[in-house]
Amino acid sequence: MLDDGQPSRRQLLRAAAYYAGTGCVVTGVDALRAHGVKLTSSPQVHVLVPLHRRVLSQDFVKLERTSRLPEPVYRHAIPFAPPPRATIDLARREPVPDRLRRLLALPVYYGLCTANDLRHELEAGNQRGTAAVREMLRNLGSMGDTYLQGMARELLDYVPLPAPVWNVTVCDALGRPIGVVDAWWDEVALGWQFGGTPDRGPKMNHLALTAAGVTLVRTEPADLRIAIPRVARELTSAFANAAKRQRPKVRALGAIPATV
Repeated sequence: MLDDGQPSRRQLLRAAAYYAGTGCVVTGVDALRAHGVKLTSSPQVHVLVPLHRRVLSQDFVKLERTSRLPEPVYRHAIPFAPPPRATIDLARREPVPDRLRRLLALPVYYGLCTANDLRHELEAGNQRGTAAVREMLRNLGSMGDTYLQGMARELLDYVPLPAPVWNVTVCDALGRPIGVVDAWWDEVALGWQFGGTPDRGPKMNHLALTAAGVTLVRTEPADLRIAIPRVARELTSAFANAAKRQRPKVRALGAIPATV
């Protein structure tokens, strides 16, 4: 730094890596952010160091000695842990179940790793604080669905809409399930399906959703990658039209918020 202002996050990361010494690896929130996952920075930089390293944690850096230093991935000359290790290191310290569920889902949704990658990393590492993580990983979705959600999240970066919630069951006015959507904008009762939510019978399908007044956008999985402008226009138009009509009396269950 050449002034007396507050350091940027990258400057803090460089300082943490310099302080921790040769062979260190930045993990946790900062590593996931370096891989493209949208997370809020934590107060401390979490850094893995070799077992023999005799250096103490400071206000801005949390040092963890380990015999399992991962092979780092370099971004701007800073060594970061690969996504599975960064996720598990962070998950072991997350006490809130809803936040833990979202944290474990995010890197898989972004296509950075699979649920099996996370399970293997969990089994290979320190077992302290892993009971809740292990339970959550048992219920983590398949790679096919989560990869589609990762592409959908990237596409929504180009759409001027509020953040949706993910993976919800929509119920009618009497509380009866009528369909499942991949993304849901509750304020206007707009649902988006993009291939990961097949119809589940005559009372749980896209026709039941539209009959109940839900505005529904259905997108082919391939279009998430090759037709981004068109899909963005369809979602924007659908949201605008849904906002103009009286909201139907439907509600969503089992929502996963879009951010942590």
